[in-house]
Amino acid sequence: MSGKTIILETPRLVLREYCKEDFSWLYEILSDRETMKYYPQPYDERGVQRWLDWSLENYEKYGFGLWAIELRETGEPIGDAGITMQPIDGEWLPEIGYHISKNFWRRGYASEAASAVRDWAFRNRDFPALYSYMTAENIPSQATAASCDLKKIKEYKDKNGEQIAVYQITRDEWKNI
Repeated sequence: MSGKTIILETPRLVLREYCKEDFSWLYEILSDRETMKYYPQPYDERGVQRWLDWSLENYEKYGFGLWAIELRETGEPIGDAGITMQPIDGEWLPEIGYHISKNFWRRGYASEAASAVRDWAFRNRDFPALYSYMTAENIPSQATAASCDLKKIKEYKDKNGEQIAVYQITRDEWKNI
């Protein structure tokens, strides 16, 4: 991992900034139909490159973004998690996002990474609250948000008519965990 900027570590994971060399494994995840089931469609090569470029731009613009997740033991990349500014029901809000390769589902990696991201964000930024949002059909992502002590605060229809669930945790709620 030399030369890669590590942001945080958990007992099983390392979260680090993306680099251009991450394209191939990221493409495997974001182009997979099952993994991207709750997105309008899986990403093609251009879409994955935009994702990677957007993440790198977010580091410059905000000092944070989505970070690559690697298994601590092996260094194998398994997904991403981080904070991005997202338009949620008409407001730009800090969102905890997470995507895990289907080969690593149901092992608690998304919850472990998202909880670490939550803690990092409250310790390193002055956000009064953090959010996660997903399609209302995406029960696994809602379960991950809930496992990180975010509470469902509302649902709304987005500009495409999709029903969206919004989860939130305030700084005060986080302090009491």
